[in-house]
Amino acid sequence: MASLYAPDSTELLLPAAPFELVGRVIGGVILPQYECGMKREDFTNVAEETLDSLPEEFRSRIQNVAILVEDFPPNQSPAHPGQRRRLLLGIFHGVPATRKSVFDLSMGPAHIVLYQKNIEAVCSTETEVRHQIRQTLIHELGHYFGMTEEQLRDV
Repeated sequence: MASLYAPDSTELLLPAAPFELVGRVIGGVILPQYECGMKREDFTNVAEETLDSLPEEFRSRIQNVAILVEDFPPNQSPAHPGQRRRLLLGIFHGVPATRKSVFDLSMGPAHIVLYQKNIEAVCSTETEVRHQIRQTLIHELGHYFGMTEEQLRDV
C-alpha cells in the first residue's frame, strides 16, 4: 500500500508539517474546515473530471482500477481538539502496473480510495477541496504506475 507523502506506510503527511486540528470534534469525528462539506456526488464528479482531464497516453493505460470514496480510513483514531494529526487523504491498494505479470493470480481490481472528510479537513474552500482531490488522485495513480514516494515528491 502507498499513500501521499508517507515515507513507508499508509499515513498521509501534509507537505509542510503534520496537520494541526483546528475547529470542533463531535463524537470523535473531525468537522471539516470547509464547513459546508461537499456532497458525495459532487466529490466523485471532481474525481471523474480529474480522470477525464488526464492526457490520453495515461488514461489509456489505466485498466481495471476502481476509484472509491469513503469518509475516513477504517483505522483512523478519533481526533481531539488541538492534537497534531497525520491524516490519510488517499491510498492505492493493488499491484502496480509495472509489477503485474500474466502469471499473477487475479485478486480483483486495484483500487484507489479517497477519504472525503480528511480532504475537506485540510481545506478551507471548495476550490481547495477540488485541488486536493485532483492532487491526491494523481498521486495515487502515480503509485498505480509504479512510482515511489521519492519519485512522486520530485514530480
